[in-house]
Amino acid sequence: MAVDDVDGTLAAMGPRLRAAREHHGATLAGVSCATGISVSTLSRIETGRRKPTLEVLLHLSKEYGVSLDELAGTVPAAGPRATAPLSFGDDKVVLSLTRYVGGLHAHKHVLPALGDPPARPRQVSHEGYEWLCVLYGRLWLALGDQDLVLTAGDVAAFDTRTPHGVTNAGSGGPVEYLIMFGPQGERLRLRTPPAEAPVNRGPGRPR
Repeated sequence: MAVDDVDGTLAAMGPRLRAAREHHGATLAGVSCATGISVSTLSRIETGRRKPTLEVLLHLSKEYGVSLDELAGTVPAAGPRATAPLSFGDDKVVLSLTRYVGGLHAHKHVLPALGDPPARPRQVSHEGYEWLCVLYGRLWLALGDQDLVLTAGDVAAFDTRTPHGVTNAGSGGPVEYLIMFGPQGERLRLRTPPAEAPVNRGPGRPR
C-alpha cells in the first residue's frame, strides 16, 4: 500500500471510530476509563487531528467489538454488521444506514414508549454537525437552553458543540427518527433543478 493510501486510511478512521463508539453507546469519558486512553487523545483522533497508533486501534477495536478491517474500511459493505440493529440498556434501538466510512454517516433510532413523564434529556457536546429528522412520534430535543418538541416531518440541524440530548416526549408511543452526522463544518447542500422558464404563448393563445 502506498504512503498516501496509508495516510488516507488512517485519516478516515476518525469518523469510523466515532461511529463505532456511538453504536457501542459509549461516551469519550467511558471509553477513556475502559482503555486508559485520554479523552483529549480520543477526541483528537475522532476529529482527524491525530492519527491513531496500532496500540490505540487494538484497544478500541476490542472495546467496540469491531475488527481492524472494519475500522480500516477494507471489508465489503454488505454483511450482518451493516444491517443488524443494536439495542441499548434503555431499550433504544439504533440501525446503521451506512458503513463506517469517512464523512457523513446515518443512523435510524427508535425510542420506546414511556410509562412515566420524561425528564429533561441528558446533554452531551462534541465536535461535528448533526441533522435530525423525526419519522414518527414526538421527540424532545434539548438544545442548549432551548427545549423543542419535534413531530413527524420536523427537521433540526445543529452544531454538536452545542450541548444536546433527546428523549421520547410522551407516552403515546415510540419515536422513530433519522440522524445524519458529519465532521465539523460539513453541511448538506440542497441541489434542485432550475425553475422552468415560463412559455410565451403569444397574445390571444390559451394558457
